[in-house]
Amino acid sequence: MAERVLVIGAGMAGLWTALALAPTGRAVTLLERDPPPPDGGAEAAFTDWSRRGVGHLRHSHAFLARLRLIIRDEHPQLLADLMAAGCRDLAFEDGLTAIHRRDYVPAPVDQDLAILTSRRTTLELVMRRYVERQPKVTIRSGVFVRELAITPGDIPTVNGVVVEDDGGRHTLAADVVVDAGGRTSDCIEQLGAAGAMVREERQACGILYFTRHYRLNLGVDEPPRTAAPLTGDLEYLKFGVFPADNGCFSITLCVPEIEAELRTRVVDPAVFDAICGQLPGLAPWIDPATAQPISRVFGMGDLTSRWRTMETGSRPAALGFFAVGDSLVMSNPLYGRGCSFAAVGAHLLRDALEASPEPAARVLLYQAATDRELRPYYDVMCEADRDATERARAVMTPGSQPGLKSQLKKRFMEDAVAVAIRSDVDLLRAALRGFHMLEDPQAWLRRPANLAKVLGYWARGRQRNAAAYRAGGEPERGEMLKAIGVAAYTNRP
Repeated sequence: MAERVLVIGAGMAGLWTALALAPTGRAVTLLERDPPPPDGGAEAAFTDWSRRGVGHLRHSHAFLARLRLIIRDEHPQLLADLMAAGCRDLAFEDGLTAIHRRDYVPAPVDQDLAILTSRRTTLELVMRRYVERQPKVTIRSGVFVRELAITPGDIPTVNGVVVEDDGGRHTLAADVVVDAGGRTSDCIEQLGAAGAMVREERQACGILYFTRHYRLNLGVDEPPRTAAPLTGDLEYLKFGVFPADNGCFSITLCVPEIEAELRTRVVDPAVFDAICGQLPGLAPWIDPATAQPISRVFGMGDLTSRWRTMETGSRPAALGFFAVGDSLVMSNPLYGRGCSFAAVGAHLLRDALEASPEPAARVLLYQAATDRELRPYYDVMCEADRDATERARAVMTPGSQPGLKSQLKKRFMEDAVAVAIRSDVDLLRAALRGFHMLEDPQAWLRRPANLAKVLGYWARGRQRNAAAYRAGGEPERGEMLKAIGVAAYTNRP
């Protein structure tokens, strides 16, 4: 008899788990507390789909190349469905600088470095309808998973879940339970109460996230790409434009938690647009002649990175239970890796289940694969968040001077690494392979030939590399606060 798999949650992690396991012949049931998507297409999903369990549903999303390649290679019909629904690719060539274009020659690898982009609601709607067509996969909406069914023991064993639905409260048995319930799931806490030894690391991301959606006016194209950047880190503010599906796009502004003046005002749509209007790369996008807003400003706070380890000293924390997505690894959404972590994790779980029928071996195989495939990106993100928090604190502290190590690190990143990537198309390809989770994120810079090139650009100096620096032109913190009417700054010269 086919193994019975119960998946808690039918968001991205749950859908990816179903897509990974469906071809193996297992009977997969997704249990989702939220209602199913409304009838209709992308617009109905964006305006009407209630997803209380997904707080970031209407924030900006861009889906990395590794996720897109999984779709392309394992589910080509899903990719066709996404494109038919208005999703689109941002090609490698779209990100080239004027310096790159001087002697750019397309290479076969470039087509593997595309970003899949759309509103999250569109992607999830199309994926869900595709998953519903898969044999031996069932999605049950309006089902509340109240607790895990745990058999006590030296190592607790999960053999089902207790649910509440139209039929009342009852237990569903399973051979495998997958927690894809996201950052608010309490399954790990339940396991801990039953004696499971789950190790957990946490780090505050240090930012608040604000997003607003817009639609291009009828007959109007996206503003042309110029030297003015569409993304940036001003230390007191991070920003980015995210092209989406069906003539829509979103803008996200990230504000450090300690930045009180901005964080309390940016949720006001007028202030949000005023901030965008001060940024040369964003101003053309929100020009009323170009686009109109179609949403309020969505905020998201209490952002924490979290890594959970489901074994200790080659001893599984629990049997019959696996976590995928934010339930296992939670990361700063700034880096856009959450959906890719879920997709990769689901396929690593598939490999572990296929490799062994023995419950303990499966847990250890899955943990080892997760450590190998996801941990390098998690560690790099946490280090970047620590650095960003330190820089934001320095901006807020009059007279603050960074230490020598911090200064050298910043100079190396800005005057060597960034300049080299904006100048050399082969270095751009190499760096993007790490960014898109196609190899270790730091591997490209460890290669002697690449490092020598980077150091060579650094040695040239700022004057000779002037064309490779980002155009900038964004206001300093005080200028921005004055522009949006913060009283303490409005009377300053």
